[in-house]
Amino acid sequence: MEVSPKSRLATTLLAWVLGGLAVDRFYLGQIGTGILKLITGGGFGIWWLIDFIMAACGSRKDKHGLSIKNW
Repeated sequence: MEVSPKSRLATTLLAWVLGGLAVDRFYLGQIGTGILKLITGGGFGIWWLIDFIMAACGSRKDKHGLSIKNW
C-alpha cells in the first residue's frame, strides 16, 4: 500500500486550526470539496470535526487516494 508524501501532523494541525476555512482540504489537493467546505463554514462545524478526527486517526487520503500515515 502506497503512502502519501503529505504530513499527517500538518494535516491534523491544519484541520484543527484552520479547518473551518478548509485549509486542510486545499493542502491535500482536494480543491472541489475544499471550496464546498469553505462556503458552508466547515460544514456548519460538523465537517470540520469529522476531518479533524480522521486526520488524527490517520484515516485521511490525499487527492490521489493515498493514505496519509507519516507524521
